[in-house]
Amino acid sequence: MISNLRDYQRKSIEDTYRWLAAKSGNPCIVAPTGSGKSWIIAGLCEDIMSRWPKSRIVVLSHVKELLVQDAEKILAAWPEAPLGIYSAGLGQKEINAVTVAGIQSLWKKPEDAGRIDLAIVDECHLINNADAGMYRSFLGGLKVINPHLRVIGLTATPYRLGQGMVTEGENALFDGLIESISIEELVERGYLARLRSKFTEARMDVEGVRKQGGDFVRGELERRVNTEEDNRRIVRETIRRADGRRAWLVFCTGVEHAEAVRDEFRRQGVSAETVSGTTPKDERDRLLEAFRAGRVRALTNVNVLTTGFDYPDIDLIVMARPTLSPGLYLQMAGRGMRVKSGEFQDCLVLDFAGNIARHGPVTA
Repeated sequence: MISNLRDYQRKSIEDTYRWLAAKSGNPCIVAPTGSGKSWIIAGLCEDIMSRWPKSRIVVLSHVKELLVQDAEKILAAWPEAPLGIYSAGLGQKEINAVTVAGIQSLWKKPEDAGRIDLAIVDECHLINNADAGMYRSFLGGLKVINPHLRVIGLTATPYRLGQGMVTEGENALFDGLIESISIEELVERGYLARLRSKFTEARMDVEGVRKQGGDFVRGELERRVNTEEDNRRIVRETIRRADGRRAWLVFCTGVEHAEAVRDEFRRQGVSAETVSGTTPKDERDRLLEAFRAGRVRALTNVNVLTTGFDYPDIDLIVMARPTLSPGLYLQMAGRGMRVKSGEFQDCLVLDFAGNIARHGPVTA
């Protein structure tokens, strides 16, 4: 096994082996944000291939950034890895003994992957608990080719919106959780930064906003909270409380809301940009680089920087996105938990959305 894995990463792998040996079905490794899921994946791949060299493994994800991270960690830990990358978005379609693949590119083509012994799914909370969707279709196809296929999931948030835990439901893919370390222990050991929250004066009112699929109805929520007065108050208070912090990540309810908050920051003298699912890749890369370099102080976003975006020096999280989803809440908060190299060793959370009161502290 890779020698430089942290003890809890090694324990996650060893606990997974014990689970697979004792039980049928598929386990889900719960690895908190910032704990190094990609290193656990790399360790699993290297160790399995060294023990059983004829094995064939596919590592699946839905985000190009995660595919790149997983491939980089596998090669960093194991430079001679028989690695293929299958992703239209990355311009590569190579199958090898270990293949890192985008589910969007491969889900209709299980025969291209061929016989797979182990499928590892990064961010596996996106897999439907019902037998539906791209992941279930692809994994079902692999199971036809190899009935002995095993699946290992990894996630920081083992909940699926509107469906509960990833292990719940008659058709749930996963049969048990492997939890080798907690967020609280990672913070205590210095592997994650502390979050520090302040009670905000401005608060978003979501009374009467309808709920559907386990969360607020998106359009209705955005219409309620995206008001000129609320945006002005939130931005004004953020600036007042920022106290010299340099990298502000702002979570909003929709594209119009994110752009309105961005414009308000600019009106109040703060450099700000917006990234969303509609932002072209080249433009998004340019904006993220400007944010990392400090040329942009406030970055507003909608649903695109909750996974696959790792910038340790984010020192202020603004929650302007109310959510009933504990998974989404943890993902938002987790962007600020990377260990810092700048002036501040913690991350300030300004929760105008009431998420902390709704869900409790992330360590719980």
